[in-house]
Amino acid sequence: MTYGPANPLVVFTPSGKRGRFPVGTPVLQAARELGVDLDSVCGGRGICSRCQITPSYGEFSKHGVVAEEGALSEWNSVEQRYKDKRGLKEGRRLGCQAKIEGNIVIDVPAESQVHKQVVRKDADDRVIELDPATQLFYVEVREPDMHDPSSDLERLKEALKEQWELDDLIADLRIMQGLQRALRDGKWCVTCAVHFGRRRQRGRIVSVWPGFYEGTIYGAAFDIGSTTVACHLSDLRTGKTVASAGLMNPQIRFGEDLMSRVSYSMMNPEGAAQMTTAVREAINVLLGQVAAQGLIDIEDILECTFVGNPVMHHLLLGIDPVELGGAPFALAAGEGMVFWASELDITNANPDARVYTLPCIAGHVGADAAAVVLAEEPYKSEEIVLIVDVGTNAEIVLGNKDKLLACSSPTGPAFEGAQISCGQRAAPGAIERIRIDPDTKEARFKVIGCDLWSDDPGFEAATASTGVTGIAGSGIIEAIAEMRLADVIDIDGVVRGNLCEKTNRVFSEGRTFSYLIHEGAQRIMVTQNDVRAIQLAKAALYAGCQLLMDEMGIEQVDRVTLAGAFGAHISPMHAMVLGMIPDCTVENVRSAGNAAGTGARIALLNAAKRSEIEQIVTQIEKVETAIAPKFQDHFIEAMAIPHKTAPYPRLRKIARIPDTAPSPPPGTGEGGRRRRRTRA
Repeated sequence: MTYGPANPLVVFTPSGKRGRFPVGTPVLQAARELGVDLDSVCGGRGICSRCQITPSYGEFSKHGVVAEEGALSEWNSVEQRYKDKRGLKEGRRLGCQAKIEGNIVIDVPAESQVHKQVVRKDADDRVIELDPATQLFYVEVREPDMHDPSSDLERLKEALKEQWELDDLIADLRIMQGLQRALRDGKWCVTCAVHFGRRRQRGRIVSVWPGFYEGTIYGAAFDIGSTTVACHLSDLRTGKTVASAGLMNPQIRFGEDLMSRVSYSMMNPEGAAQMTTAVREAINVLLGQVAAQGLIDIEDILECTFVGNPVMHHLLLGIDPVELGGAPFALAAGEGMVFWASELDITNANPDARVYTLPCIAGHVGADAAAVVLAEEPYKSEEIVLIVDVGTNAEIVLGNKDKLLACSSPTGPAFEGAQISCGQRAAPGAIERIRIDPDTKEARFKVIGCDLWSDDPGFEAATASTGVTGIAGSGIIEAIAEMRLADVIDIDGVVRGNLCEKTNRVFSEGRTFSYLIHEGAQRIMVTQNDVRAIQLAKAALYAGCQLLMDEMGIEQVDRVTLAGAFGAHISPMHAMVLGMIPDCTVENVRSAGNAAGTGARIALLNAAKRSEIEQIVTQIEKVETAIAPKFQDHFIEAMAIPHKTAPYPRLRKIARIPDTAPSPPPGTGEGGRRRRRTRA
């Protein structure tokens, strides 16, 4: 259904779907008409509460919306009844009750989505040497004596020094407030949790239990990405990961990429504070989730570590990222730092929990890149290693034990399904694998949540509950690479219109052509614009890699590591066919999974590694792509698939890449609609 410009504009995030609707249209109805993933099982009667939404107000330049208060109908009795009985988060509305009355941006939280987000940031099974910054110590304390005026705290410190050689410890008011009760309940025996500062400097008593504490203490490692936030809860005494959870970064409603969020901060006086509040709320939600999974008390969470790109890092700390929006991209602070959890509004942890943020490398290369370096240790390698953390903002590290270089490259959200006509983030029903027959041009595929290929018996029954809903990031990479291998697109990325006569998979859409993957309840295809969006993203990624290789003075790399939740699901061969990464022996291209999250866990479980990465970061040379003269040249050549000039000899040993000539422009050659010449 289409409505004219006189009707209010509604934009849903994180999907980005939009449309105009008459005043008075319920949000739930608008969502259904646009195909937005908004849940409801009560038929819009305000009973189930699954259609909760969060309206956003302010100027959203990315979405072309100025949303003002009053853009939704007033709070009604049904919503009030539900809030009184079950509670409703501040700012939330029920989509079945709220009606559209003006231009509005509406965020659909993860719990309101029918197909809940699959955040692929699970902890790996890395063996980490255990030496946490927070440790437990059991001590027997002297009882008070009329002839000895020392305080309970003094005698506790004395016991820790005598029995554990821990000297010069400090304690805060909350410890003093509970210390006397703990000592007497424990009959002058207590267990203390002591946190040691950076570089094992002065220790701090952060918790005290009466007697011998038979429980354990926990820490949480966070990877704050532009798109997702992941949390891993670890036992600080065993190093075991006991629970993991992830959710969409709620800052997405302010902009899908980093510069959009910086722009939002620039244009809205409270913009940075809003984004800081959003991510801190997400952190508390995740801490609650992992505590529930691990069946633990949140007061047993005594430490957190955080990694993220510079914009995420600054917003977490409550620092306006505006200076990161333009040269010279100055960080407010980039070294490794320790804070109280309460300073960051982290409430779902022990009140005295400590927070460590890993160091940033430079203005566009953040603590997440430092965490990847810590996890992969290229600074110990004899070989030249290229590490690519694939995400909305790709961060690239190149080098070995002798020299390390780093840069960032603005790939945008296309790799994760955004800006793609049928793109979506990883969720059940999304296409994640695809193969195209070079002769028939027929496609077969696999979707998330099903092990069968689309041409296997039983596929339709196995996917009946989810359907085939769109293309995930790994799927769009394989789709375009397979289209190139099958000669559906040429070296310039043009969909060959002359195939219309040979297969109904290729069809005309105005002046361009598209490729049909699946015809079902939803039509899944790859358009010419989709190919262009991926070309732009992969060209930026390759150009960053090549720029570092130029600086290093090398023509090839020995190994390539694909990091990040998205990188973990990319086929190495298809990545090279597309031209995302330089040519390399495919066996030497590997996925590191969520290496940033692994680095955060290493820093959580081994305090010495914090000092190690802080030292290594000072030795990494930053290359700024924004001002490098060669970057644009590399970018233009990398627009070709796989590349305009790079020969890719190792790739061509395992993949047949068509060498046919580029397609003629639509309407001017074979397969196009010839234009009739008119006489002057």
